[in-house]
Amino acid sequence: MAAAMARRVTVFGGSGFIGRYIVKRLAAEGWVVRVAVRDAVAAAFLKPAGNVGQIVPLRCDVREDDTVSAAVAGSDAVINLVGILYQFGSQRFDAIQAEAAGRIARAAAAAGAKRLLHMSALGANPASESKYARTKAEGEANVRAAFPGAIIFRPSIVIGPEDGFFNRFARIAQLSPVLPLIGGGVTRFQPVYVGDVADAFLAALKSPASVGQTYELGGPRSYSMRELMEMMLKVIKRNRPLISIPYGLAEMQAAVLQLLPVPPLTRDQVKLLESGDNVVRAGAAGFAELGLQPQAIEAILPTYLDIYRPGGRFASTRAA
Repeated sequence: MAAAMARRVTVFGGSGFIGRYIVKRLAAEGWVVRVAVRDAVAAAFLKPAGNVGQIVPLRCDVREDDTVSAAVAGSDAVINLVGILYQFGSQRFDAIQAEAAGRIARAAAAAGAKRLLHMSALGANPASESKYARTKAEGEANVRAAFPGAIIFRPSIVIGPEDGFFNRFARIAQLSPVLPLIGGGVTRFQPVYVGDVADAFLAALKSPASVGQTYELGGPRSYSMRELMEMMLKVIKRNRPLISIPYGLAEMQAAVLQLLPVPPLTRDQVKLLESGDNVVRAGAAGFAELGLQPQAIEAILPTYLDIYRPGGRFASTRAA
């Protein structure tokens, strides 16, 4: 199947955390990759991952029909990884995660693309109190309406050297004498390694059986938020009390924190935590159906969190 497919792909959001892993794998398998991003110059770091001219960053605003259409023209596959964790400026959940998803799907269909792979998230729910989760669900619906054979991925927390999850909490642990646990840290997650997510995209791109499927991607086991923080503290060799913060108090704090340029917490994120566990549903298609086995995060975390240990590269002067 892969040999019969043309080898040109457009990756929206290809310079992001997950995108860079997917782009490098695509290049290694011989694809010519257009990396459609807001800042093509900033995405130039991807070029050395392929041969000369194989990886081509191009400027694209997913809110604009013309730049999206230009980005997918002539592509045989389209991958949409665009999403935001919080709203800022003109970057709004509705515009980026719902409307843009449909726009990309319509453009891919009009361009005659054979495959469309779309990144959603576990917890996508049209009835959720969280706007993040609602717009993820709306994006899925818009994609299916425009491109019925689209392949949708719903990962849990994605981890790796550039992640915004464990890195953020490790930095907090360096500076703060305590770590907060919203709602007592009982919400469960199924973290998955970014390299495994990238492998899932490549496997689905090659498989005829993946057309029209939705894959839920989680690691080998689930953990409560408390367990994840305890694991992180053990890796970075720091002793920090874990303090439970009621949801109501967390939401009040988030109302102020979300006003910062890069908010550490928003009210929408609190609602998302309160909405329930972020784990793969029983019986959902996932790594196994793609012929893959995800790696345990216990083996991954020391490969990039060791820098936060006392005396490490990012160590502060605060005693452990």
